[in-house]
Amino acid sequence: MSSNAEAQASRGDVFKWAIVILLVAVGVIGNNYYSAESLLYRLIAILVLAGVAGFIALQTVKGQSFFTLAKEAKTEIRRVVWPTRQETTQTTLIVLAVVVFMSLVLWGVDSFLGWVVSSVIS
Repeated sequence: MSSNAEAQASRGDVFKWAIVILLVAVGVIGNNYYSAESLLYRLIAILVLAGVAGFIALQTVKGQSFFTLAKEAKTEIRRVVWPTRQETTQTTLIVLAVVVFMSLVLWGVDSFLGWVVSSVIS
């Protein structure tokens, strides 16, 4: 891409992001201004504004790269080997046992140090 074309794309992206920011601001201010209206109507308006803002944001270079990242992340999640129920239960029990053990150790150390300090002070 030539530098002139990059500058045009950059200006276009800046304009698109300005529109996105404006839509978000309109949503926030409008939600506050119409706070007496039904929550359902305000929610619908916010969702419509968010959808339009998201669509415009996806038209930018950063938006397209985000969309590509999201698609690749979805593909990676499918490749993960998830643990079985038994593995999850065993790991959870091990974590709970370590937490209980460490809490007892810390309680014992705290009690001992408290006893030592109170002995020195008295």
